Amino acid sequence: MAGRFSSSPQKDKVLAALSELYKSIVSNPGKKGPLITFKPEEQPVIIFSDHHKGCRDGSDDFGTAEKNYLAALEYYNEKGFYYVNLGDSEELWENTLLGVIKHNKDNFEKEKQFVTRKAYCKLYGNHDLFWDNDPLSAVYLKSLFGEAIKIYSGVVFRIDLPQTYLDIFCTHGHQGDAQSDGNAFSKWFVSYIWGPLQSFLRINPNTPATNDENKTLHNFYMYEWSAAQQNIVLVTGHTHQPVFNSLTHLERLYLKLEEAHEKQDEAAIEKITAEVPRRRREYDFVNQSFRNMKPAYFNTGCCCFEDGTITGIEIADGFIRLVKWHYVNGVASRAIAEETSLKELADSIIHFNKKETVKADTPV
Repeated sequence: MAGRFSSSPQKDKVLAALSELYKSIVSNPGKKGPLITFKPEEQPVIIFSDHHKGCRDGSDDFGTAEKNYLAALEYYNEKGFYYVNLGDSEELWENTLLGVIKHNKDNFEKEKQFVTRKAYCKLYGNHDLFWDNDPLSAVYLKSLFGEAIKIYSGVVFRIDLPQTYLDIFCTHGHQGDAQSDGNAFSKWFVSYIWGPLQSFLRINPNTPATNDENKTLHNFYMYEWSAAQQNIVLVTGHTHQPVFNSLTHLERLYLKLEEAHEKQDEAAIEKITAEVPRRRREYDFVNQSFRNMKPAYFNTGCCCFEDGTITGIEIADGFIRLVKWHYVNGVASRAIAEETSLKELADSIIHFNKKETVKADTPV
């Protein structure tokens, strides 16, 4: 049973599910998700995922991160950001919804401020499939946010560029999972039977967040799908591992180390070399093509790291950024981990597409 409903992704199902969802959103906006045309210099966006809000007991991963999350929402609301919540916001495999609501009133109140401004989009993930399955979900949502809101499978932000466009396609990233992306009965079974049962029996949930092999597969399949598209950047969560420009932190460190060697920058070499072992303990997979990745896949990371740090993706001021909110002397502080301009990102994707087209047309 654990094997049947494990989180191991199936490549063909992952690719097909992502294609189907994207096509549904752009061809029939509003059913599975909205299509939003926007100007990032005028309407900034923040994307967070995987909070796993619980009941402040021993299994609540969110408790230590709450102060960072509240500070982040205060900051983004004051600056007029549009907030995309990518899913697994509530941990409803281990807790009842009423219990989560009781212990997270401040968090829901902060989120409500974005709802009031019509600047909030909530998606569902595999750990909060309740929102997609329960007939009373709309009632609970209205009581939480003061008005009826719809929970979507994804959202597409379309940025108009000279002679073309760039779609930023956001979804939780559990597409293709045996445990959470099947038919209606399968999703009902996982959210109401399998999730609570594995928690009660303490069966290893074998999710991407806790399993390096599955994390590798998820990131690889998500990248593979996004790299095959023309004008699409894919942003997901689910694995709890930040990815920026299709590179993990470890892969970016190796690129920076190569650059430091080329410049003979001994100080940088020493600093990066000291950090690599720590990052390898966190995640020891390096894509063989990491030097030539199409910058089409991003992952927000999560809002429940053990030290209370939360990470997310910002789209603002003409840039896309991987940001983290962490404690500095006990105070929640924002830091930019990585950033690139949207123009540079679009140019890189277009250049990569042209290069792949030439390669495909070249006789063997």
